[in-house]
Amino acid sequence: MTSGVWQVANQVPVLAGYDAFAADPVLPEIVSVFGAAWAREQLHEAGRTVGSARVQELAYLANRYTPELKAFDRFGNRIDEIAFHPAWHELMGLAIGQEAHALAWTRPEPGAQVARAALQYLWYGAESGICCPISMTYAAVPVLRQDAALWERWGSLVMSNRYDPRQGPADLKFGATVGTAMTEMQGGSDLRQTQTVAEDNRDGTWSLHGRKWFFSVPHSDVFLTLARTGESISCFVVPGWLPDGARNGIAIQRLKDKVGNRSNASSEVEFRGAIGHLLGEKGRGIRTGLSMNHNSRLDIAAASSGLMRMAVSLAAHHAQHRRAFQKALIDQPIMQNVLADIAIEAEAAAWLAFRLFAALDRQEASEGERLLARVGAPIAKYWITRRAPAVVTEALECHGGNGFIEENPMARLYREAPLNGIWEGSGNVICLDVLRSLAREQGAVDVLRAELMAAAGADRRYDQALKRLEGELPEMMRNEGQARLLTERLALMLQGSLLLRFAPATVADAFIATRLGGGWLGQFGDLPPAVDAAALARRAMPAVA
Repeated sequence: MTSGVWQVANQVPVLAGYDAFAADPVLPEIVSVFGAAWAREQLHEAGRTVGSARVQELAYLANRYTPELKAFDRFGNRIDEIAFHPAWHELMGLAIGQEAHALAWTRPEPGAQVARAALQYLWYGAESGICCPISMTYAAVPVLRQDAALWERWGSLVMSNRYDPRQGPADLKFGATVGTAMTEMQGGSDLRQTQTVAEDNRDGTWSLHGRKWFFSVPHSDVFLTLARTGESISCFVVPGWLPDGARNGIAIQRLKDKVGNRSNASSEVEFRGAIGHLLGEKGRGIRTGLSMNHNSRLDIAAASSGLMRMAVSLAAHHAQHRRAFQKALIDQPIMQNVLADIAIEAEAAAWLAFRLFAALDRQEASEGERLLARVGAPIAKYWITRRAPAVVTEALECHGGNGFIEENPMARLYREAPLNGIWEGSGNVICLDVLRSLAREQGAVDVLRAELMAAAGADRRYDQALKRLEGELPEMMRNEGQARLLTERLALMLQGSLLLRFAPATVADAFIATRLGGGWLGQFGDLPPAVDAAALARRAMPAVA
């Protein structure tokens, strides 16, 4: 203490002013392995953006000052607009300007899906709230393309790299985002319980009446929704505003007060004659509407991987600079074990998510890759979103009390971590989808077997685990109550296969020794003495120039 003033010491500098892409120990290699090296310059640009102090401040502000519903203007006219802090719009402009929503479609070349997913991965670690409209816009493109007239109207707007924050008629805008309004309070994930009805206007349009329990991004320019057409359910594309500037029969009841993802507006809405356009075959709406889930679920897997990576980076950076008991935390064996273990988890998640995006890239040319992407998407979505909260919690604990305050980005990551396990289908729904896809997609089991066999012979423990899985798989596939166990086993084996083929030997060895060796409890910090935890922990430290 000098002159009665306490001197602040042993505090950690803010992790900012760095290239998050270059500092990632695995993403640059993934991009190269899966054919997206052509996008490296764009990814470095995104890495510098999300690693900047400016984006960190914007993310804090967008979550501190959350969206507000403006149901009426000052004269009493119903307008149903959402008011955002300027930080939200600046973040959206940056991410869309880097084509986080559309690169896979604007650059249709080998590796394009991987390159765009890398942008999602980077941005999700920086500010997850904006990634909801970005992800839905990305996933909606193949669905909108099913209808030539609708694509003619919306295609250039949703592919635009210019963000337009105005809430009004799309004809006056230079860019648009897409939302979805599927679930209703009486059914939740059971979309067959949809009660919203659509009336045929006999002019090519329909009028929708009903309520939606979750409408994420209600200020989107256009959205996909479900409604009954008689006894069946159909899918509709609905503009947010009419050409005359009026809201398109959409009354926002309230915004959800969510645990996390707070910068993003999610709502309950009532359709009061909203004008929509039928998409796909009448009566096949659930199939049409859920066709975008395939891309969404993969996007969620990449996003949760990015969330893990940011959490690990923050924890390793903290441990590098914080001292306790006469030495840096990063030099203490028990902390090294924890950091190494969560870093392995994040790396395995990234390899699994991006392997499936690579399959998405190749699905037009290969039936095997199409099947792998189909069955792999729910596997990756379930397991990676399950592991993200565990990794984030452990990373927060590495900070001690400093991680449990709102000024620290760890608090935002902590609140965000459980969301993706719920979004686009909670755990039970996703695991049942794994069972269905294995049973109904001819050749799906063989494709998974081939992917796992690609690493056969590389490690005795892996081979033993593969043999056990082969013996147990038929019974697990017959028992719905074992769907979670089946999905977990498949995810771990796929991750082990990928790490053996592509990751450093130290990473693969540590993963297999714990996750596939038997007796694993899912906790962190249990790496055996033979693992060089110190080297793995230091590998996780982000390099800051």
